[in-house]
Amino acid sequence: VHTSPFQDGTPVTITFERGPEYYHPLIVFWIEDTLGKYIQTLYATQSIATGVFRFGEHEGGKWMPGERRRPAALPYWGHQRGYQSPEGLFLPSPQNPLPDAITGATPQSSFVLRTFIPDTLRRFNLLMEVNQTWDWNHYWHNNKFPGDDEYQTSAQPALVYKTSIDIRAGKEDYSLYLIGHSHPSGATGELFPDVSTFTTALKIAKKVTVRIEKEGSTTI
Repeated sequence: VHTSPFQDGTPVTITFERGPEYYHPLIVFWIEDTLGKYIQTLYATQSIATGVFRFGEHEGGKWMPGERRRPAALPYWGHQRGYQSPEGLFLPSPQNPLPDAITGATPQSSFVLRTFIPDTLRRFNLLMEVNQTWDWNHYWHNNKFPGDDEYQTSAQPALVYKTSIDIRAGKEDYSLYLIGHSHPSGATGELFPDVSTFTTALKIAKKVTVRIEKEGSTTI
C-alpha cells in the first residue's frame, strides 16, 4: 500500500502483521506532535474515508454498497482530526471525503504501508486505530447499550495503538503498543486505557512496526 500525505519527505514503512482475528477491519494511521496535536492522516480505509461502505444498504434481502456513517468505527482519530460535518459527526463523507492519496481498500491480510512524513518533522507520535464490525464478546454484547444503534455496529470498541519517534536518535525501528480503546458509540473523542474486557479485538493485529528509512533508500 502506497500513500502520499505529503509530496515528499522522509520515507516511512509501516508493517502490519495480521492476527488470527483479522476479518476486514477498518484501519487508520496518523501522526501527531509530541503534545498530542493532530498533524496528518497517513492512511485510512477507503470506506471510512469516503463514507461509502461495501455493505452500506440493505435492499431486497441483500447488502449493497451505499452511503453509511459509522461514528463508532474510528472515533478517537475522528475527534483528533477535528473536522466536523454539518450534521455534527467527526467523519469524512461522500460530499467531503479524504483525498485519494491517503486512502485504500482494506488489505486482505498482512500488509506493508509505504508513506512519507515531512523532512522538517523530527519528533512525533504515530498512531493506529482499528475496529472490526460486530465483534461481540461476553462483556461487549449486543444488549449492553439498548437502543444505541451506533454501538450495535461496533461491539468491542476501536483499539488505539501508538509509538513515539525521534528521528534525531538514529533509531530505525519502532513498535506500536496498545494505549486504550475509543468511546463505544463514538460520541466523544475520549481514550479509555482499560482493555481488560477485550478478547478477539486484541488479536486483530499481531504486531505493527514502523521503520524510518535511511537517506537514499529506494524502498518507496
